[in-house]
Amino acid sequence: MRAPTSRETRWLIVAALVVLWELLPRLGLIPTLFLPPLSMTAVALWTAGPEYLSHLGVTLREVGVALVFACGGGIACGIALGSSARFRKLLLPVVSSAYAIPLVVLYPLFTAWFGIGEPSKVVFAAVYGFLPTLLGAAAGVQTIDRGLIVTAKSMGATRVQQIVHVLLPATMPTVLSSLRIGGALVVVGVVVAEMLMSTAGIGFLISRYRTMLDSPKVFAAILLVLALAIVFDLLVQTAERRFLKKGRGDAAAQPQG
Repeated sequence: MRAPTSRETRWLIVAALVVLWELLPRLGLIPTLFLPPLSMTAVALWTAGPEYLSHLGVTLREVGVALVFACGGGIACGIALGSSARFRKLLLPVVSSAYAIPLVVLYPLFTAWFGIGEPSKVVFAAVYGFLPTLLGAAAGVQTIDRGLIVTAKSMGATRVQQIVHVLLPATMPTVLSSLRIGGALVVVGVVVAEMLMSTAGIGFLISRYRTMLDSPKVFAAILLVLALAIVFDLLVQTAERRFLKKGRGDAAAQPQG
């Protein structure tokens, strides 16, 4: 009998969790207040679908804007920082120390600076995802072959051309890995900010139904957050596979010396 593959094992684990989620509350092993059955959660999500979709749209908009600043800015700043020895030695320890700070405790400052509306949530989530993305991109730059930079300089490439045509392609696997971490933290940052102080969004629904002790609707909102994070991770994985496939294709197309 052959051993199950890693893909089959993952699906077995998911199936087991789904079954346990349904059975444990049904059998009274876990109070439904703490964990409602999956079927009850699905019914709550279906019956209140329009409300969830409306608030999901708010969360998606905030996540999208925050991703642009967190991941786009983090990648650009990380490559620029990692490619400069002077600024790397000066700023990288500061950024690493800032990443160790629990940013959640600073959210009241964001609301004081940007108000309790959407800007504070976007800025908070952007900062939450910016730091790990920057650190990952900077680490990726330091792992590439320095001979590539020397060759580009000898061919007269400008600083921008070195970044676009040498550094970014060479660090793309590390950049995509940091993008997965930073993007996931952006989703977490938006939802946490909505839970703390907001009148719209999936995090707001979690906080509201929690105070009402409506566990099925709380877990329905949690399912949407989980689905959002999984979709983002799958998109990044698809980009990783396409980049690796393209890299292998380019390498195979090169003439052999």
